This record gives sequence, structure tokens and C-alpha cells, in this order.
Amino acid sequence: MFSLKNLFKVLVFILVVALAIYFAVDTIQKKQNIMSFEDYDPPSSLIVEGKVIKKAKYTFIDVHSHLWNMPVMDLDELVAEMDEINMGYIVNLSGSGFGPQAAKDLYFDESAKNIAENQPGRIGLFVNVDFNSVDVENHVENQVNAIRSAVAKGAIGLKVYKSLGLTNKDSEGNRVRVDDERLGPIWEVCGELGIPVLIHSADPFQFWLPKDDQNERWFELKEKPKRYYGDSDFIPPFEDIIKEQHTVFKRHKNTTFINAHLGWMGNDLKRLGDHLDKFPNVVTEFGAVIAELGRQPKTARQFFIDHQDRIMFGKDSYNKEEFYTYFRVLESDDEYFDYFRKRHAFWKMYGLNLPDEVLKKVYYENALRIFPSIPKEQFNKNN
Repeated sequence: MFSLKNLFKVLVFILVVALAIYFAVDTIQKKQNIMSFEDYDPPSSLIVEGKVIKKAKYTFIDVHSHLWNMPVMDLDELVAEMDEINMGYIVNLSGSGFGPQAAKDLYFDESAKNIAENQPGRIGLFVNVDFNSVDVENHVENQVNAIRSAVAKGAIGLKVYKSLGLTNKDSEGNRVRVDDERLGPIWEVCGELGIPVLIHSADPFQFWLPKDDQNERWFELKEKPKRYYGDSDFIPPFEDIIKEQHTVFKRHKNTTFINAHLGWMGNDLKRLGDHLDKFPNVVTEFGAVIAELGRQPKTARQFFIDHQDRIMFGKDSYNKEEFYTYFRVLESDDEYFDYFRKRHAFWKMYGLNLPDEVLKKVYYENALRIFPSIPKEQFNKNN
């Protein structure tokens, strides 16, 4: 008969074996110098000049941020942090939050109210609309009306999330293409109202490649496996989505588009430069992709000089300390310093040492041109 005493003996035996295996494996790993890629993160022994930059040289505008609790956020606290790093203005792309239209309208109204009552002139809002069910009667018309209403209340642009082209569906369950002709009135009304469209299409092309030792984004895909699209029957190849986005740029020449994240061409600045030359109604920003620029300082510096009127400062997720790396890449000529998130960049950064006239355009002049409603007074001290 199998008693509780015998069961206890079995459990103790299993525990002892498990511990023996654990310590044996640990000993073998140490003797053979085995560790995971995640754990391997040695401090650099390189002795070179350079230091962290905690405040931008010129008052700047962040055109790409997401502040998800704007209706109730302590904006005095936010602006105090902005002042610490010399940020004059921040654009919250998530101005409408998420949910049904009524909820988005309320979220936008409360966000605008909080700004007007506490920090007018320091924060801008983008409107967000729904790209699902575009085949339903009056759906696109309702989105156009939502844009008109938000602009009348102070919205300074339209943010298009990556779900358009990736996951948005019509009422039949079909993917909504970025260049779906039914969406034309949305792009056209933005041109009519004089507001830009900041559009994020697709994702890094490596998210479609095999998840193996040849994939530069392997670590990110390991940490964020839902970002992998290579095995999807619904999502098309990377280049197909990018082509759809560029078709929209071509069709709607009177609308200004901000191609987010360097249009996922930060690894090929020649291609990005040709893209900007081809589409005069397109500008770009480097939110979340400064690491691409920081590893190619000579090429990136020349790209900024050649296209200095077409690039704006963008960060993406808000974190005060992470801006320091952006400043150092743009302003310094430092060598071999750390990026702040290993899954985005396991390599080191180098400063571009941008000329002052280029730095001013990237930090604020280009944004003031694209967003004429931003108060200019606080940027006069830069000149």
C-alpha cells in the first residue's frame, strides 16, 4: 500500500535529484563559461572622453509621444520634467485614447480641458480614428466628422497606428489595406484642414524574417514574441505594407505626412533620402529608432545635413532619462556609449555632432513650420 510516508520519501528523492541536476548544470556552465545572451552585458573598458547630456542644447519639440492618462495627468509635474531637459513642447499622439467613438470623444475633450486649465501652450493633441469596418455605411464619413470636430477643439494632427495594414478588418474580416481607396476622404480632410498625418505603417522588417541567429531583432522577438509576423496567414510581407503606405503619399499630395520611425528605413538612409526626395509632402522623425542613427555616425550625420528640413525630433514612449541618449547622439562627438534598451540595440552609440544650424531645425524649427499653432515665443531664446 502506498502510504503518505512513502509519498513523502518519493518527493524528497525527486527534490534531491532536481537540486543535484541544478548544481551540476550550474557547475558545467561556469566551467565552460556558458551564459545567456541576456545575461552577457559587460561594462566597457574603453577609456575615452565623453559624458551624459541631460539637457538639450536648444529648446526642442517632441513630435512623437504617448501620454496615456492625459485627462487626469498632473501636467504641472510633466512640464516641470520637460523644463529640466529643455523640452518646450510635447505632442501627445494618443489624444483620443481607445474605445468606441463616444469614449474617444470624451477622452479628447477631457485631455484638452486639462491642458487648457493647467498648461496651455506646452502640450499638443492628435486625434485618433477607427479604421475597422470601413465598408460599413457612413463609417468613413463619421471618422471625417470626428477629425473636423477634434480640430475645431484644438487637435493639431491625426495619428495613424500600425494596426492599419496589420490588424484592422472590415465587416467581412478582410484586412484593411493602408491604401484602401475608401479611406481617401480621411487623408483629404487633413490636407483641407492643414493638419499633418503622423502614420506608423508595418514594423521593423526583421519581424518578418526567420527567428534565428541571423536576425538582428532576435532578442526583441524573444522578449516580445507577439511582434513576429513571419508565420501569419493574415498579415502580408513587410514590403507590401510599405508600398501601400507610399501609395497613399503619392495619391494625396496636398496632405502632409510624417512617416514615423524613419519609415523603418533607418538601416538604409540612402533609401530614406530617396524616399524624401520622391515625396515632397513627407517628413520624418526618429522616435524609438535613434539607435539606428547612433551606430552609423558618419552616414547619419551626412543624411541629417542633406535632409535637414525634413527631419523632426521624436522620442515615442515618454521617459525623461531616456532623452539623454537622444541628446548625446545628436549633439556630441562621443564614442562607444550605451543605448538604454538592449532589445532595441545590443550595439553601442556614437555621436553625430550635428552642426548648430541643423540641430536647430531638428529640435524645433521644422516642427514650428509643420505645426504653426505652436507658440513660438519660448523658442526665440534659441536664436
